[in-house]
Amino acid sequence: MTTHETPEDLSLLPATRRALRHRLARAQSESRVPSLVAGVARDGEVIWEGALSALEGVEADGDTQYRIGSISKTFTAVLVMRLRDEGLLELTDPLEKHLPGTGAGRATVADLLSHTGGLAAEAPGEWWERSPGTLRPELADVLGEEPHRHPVGRVHHYSNPGYTLLGALVEEVRGEPWEKVLRAEVMEPLGLTRTSYAPQEPYARGWAVHPWADTLLPEPAHDLGRMAPAGQLWSTTRDLLRFAAFLVQGDDAVLGAASVREMRTPAAPSLPGAQESAYGLGTQVLSVGGGITLTGHMGSLPGYLAALLTREDEGLAAVVLANTTSGPLIGSLAAELIGIVAEAEPSMPRLWRPMAEADPQVLELAGAWYWGVTPYGLHYGADGGVELRPLKGVGRAARFVPAGDGTWRGLDGYFLGETLRPVRDAEGTVTHLDLGSFVFTREPYAPDSVVPGGVDAKGWRAAGELG
Repeated sequence: MTTHETPEDLSLLPATRRALRHRLARAQSESRVPSLVAGVARDGEVIWEGALSALEGVEADGDTQYRIGSISKTFTAVLVMRLRDEGLLELTDPLEKHLPGTGAGRATVADLLSHTGGLAAEAPGEWWERSPGTLRPELADVLGEEPHRHPVGRVHHYSNPGYTLLGALVEEVRGEPWEKVLRAEVMEPLGLTRTSYAPQEPYARGWAVHPWADTLLPEPAHDLGRMAPAGQLWSTTRDLLRFAAFLVQGDDAVLGAASVREMRTPAAPSLPGAQESAYGLGTQVLSVGGGITLTGHMGSLPGYLAALLTREDEGLAAVVLANTTSGPLIGSLAAELIGIVAEAEPSMPRLWRPMAEADPQVLELAGAWYWGVTPYGLHYGADGGVELRPLKGVGRAARFVPAGDGTWRGLDGYFLGETLRPVRDAEGTVTHLDLGSFVFTREPYAPDSVVPGGVDAKGWRAAGELG
């Protein structure tokens, strides 16, 4: 067995490096994986890499290509979001508007991105992952005579044909093959030089491991043809860690921060049988307990397993790649690698700095507000945004960014996309805050407040004054 670590590992404490390596070694040994490579990055910089290879004369490292399966879907989703940001389509557009005649055109672009288009999970005919794409030369061969299994927009049902349609949509709008568009608009701008449509040396060959014997069988690696946007790509841990950083931070050369945040936001309900998971727009959203959320994607094809996960609050990302058909729970392994670093070496809190200049009209909004009788605090941050949060218990907290007209737009939580508007009287004094029709006042149920339904004229009373 050969092993590999890189100089970047020195950025972690020895105990953390050993814990990461031990977890990787245990996964390789227990699951009998021919080779297993992994990497962890913090704030876009690789801080640890590990690789294990059980085959004599076969090395593996962060530059070795593996097939990444359905992580390809996230790349396809980025292309679709670029079309949206350029004004060439809307996520609410039915597919039929841009790609007519498929038989699945009632589904919207957003439905397809979030797997709520009601389409079948797989293509008709023989097992598409183990057969050449030439068996499905046209979209009709991918969709079959009746592509739907559920009402459009009602059920989250993972669909590989749905992402084939999104790839065809990209080709229709751009007038170029999916592969060419992907290389020009994502791979080259992000510097993903080792991510490709077909394998490029050095790459790991795919294997099946006998369930009852320590023997191997080579797996086929077909060109998926029309199904390529759902699972064709090959990549490395280093390239995917760079891609993971983009999925958190954005890159204006490809897709801005607001759009990648939109991709990471749950767009479909929890998956049946997996109440702690949801799906965004081309990304999986996983809740792993303790208020921790991971986003990314998993992938598999015969001979290969892949996982890419990010944890935004710690600035961490992990990628794990294996050349086996089945074995380690690849997503759980990636999540555990993130957890090891986050627990042993949590990120340093950002240095607090006072704002360089404050807007007096915003500053006067800071402080306590009441929604009915529930106390909230409004904090004015150095970034120019505001945060509204309950002062006790749990409630509808949200961050807001300036909309440019004296109002703020909600960034998250219940008030995502809603408008926060200060309402002033004729003298310019703020009387209350209007947040999507919810009224926040400086006093709870003041007699002269504008609380909908009015306030009893007698005001607050003690027990002896009731009646």
